[in-house]
Amino acid sequence: MKRQLRWLTAAMIIMAVFISGCAANGNDKSGGNNASGNKAGNEKSSNEEAGSDKYKGLTVTIGYQGSGGLFGKAIEEKWFEEEFDKLGVKVEFAEFQSGPPMTEAMASNRLDFAGLGNMPIIAAQAADIKFTVISQALEGKNNVAIIVPKDSAIQTIADLKGKKVSVAKGSNAYNFLYRGLEGAGLKSSDLEIIPLQPDEAQPAFESGKIDAWATWDPNITLNTLQDKARVLADGEQLGVLSPSFYIARKQFADEYPELVTLYLKVLDKTLKWENDNWDEALDRYAAERSVPKALIEAIFVRSKSISIPVSDEIIAEQQKTADFQYEIKSIRKKIDVSEVFDNRFIEEAQK
Repeated sequence: MKRQLRWLTAAMIIMAVFISGCAANGNDKSGGNNASGNKAGNEKSSNEEAGSDKYKGLTVTIGYQGSGGLFGKAIEEKWFEEEFDKLGVKVEFAEFQSGPPMTEAMASNRLDFAGLGNMPIIAAQAADIKFTVISQALEGKNNVAIIVPKDSAIQTIADLKGKKVSVAKGSNAYNFLYRGLEGAGLKSSDLEIIPLQPDEAQPAFESGKIDAWATWDPNITLNTLQDKARVLADGEQLGVLSPSFYIARKQFADEYPELVTLYLKVLDKTLKWENDNWDEALDRYAAERSVPKALIEAIFVRSKSISIPVSDEIIAEQQKTADFQYEIKSIRKKIDVSEVFDNRFIEEAQK
């Protein structure tokens, strides 16, 4: 059991790393515009042509959740520093443990970039935190699911009636479970919903104290890979997606759109390294967390990092999630999620 929980803890950190984003120091963001104009146009350096004075004193701090992983490689190779240094922009890195502290930092102008799941995004918008979604980070089809013990008689969501089901309140799995129940014609009162965090739900699931568990990866992969569970329903089966996104502080994106594009270009470089060096990447991530390579590979099958334009379908799904969260009063006001999506940065980065 101790070894199992150690794997679970490590794997949870891995997943946080795979969806981590960028952050920036909010101090001295404005810089100056003091070009002397003494040099002839043809003799200007590339940095001056790019407006290096515009970035005077500017530091971009790249935030990530947990150590190692995809951003660990970028940090080791100094890929972000290499590109931002060309414009005279400094780069720093800061570690976060979860998404909410990132949105809090963004609200106080201490963070320019972040990578978050769909629920923190909705909560941040409802709290009037100003940000722009700049690309999609996870597809969201298979990274959240309801699992049951392998030999359980439960075959459909309708079979959950009268059963004990665990879920972490406020999580993407919470939204997934409630929307799944609604689709099956069940009310939350038709079953016993037990709010548990993963470290509490895992032993309860193994001991049979709960009949089903609405959760996310790596919990799904860990239990199915070890033959302890099977997937009752995931997002692809129910048509309920749980994507993740990269976001930028709106004022920063408005003032420095070219730096948002540059960030996404470096991110693409990091993702390309991962795709082109698949075995090396898997070995690296497994060694960082002291977990089997098979676990990392299985997690990637369900939730591999991406950076792509956000489709109308995903925006519509995000609106459904926001409306549902308002209905169950987890957010205090109705929001129009389309207001925060802007694909121009990722489209420019991928030209």
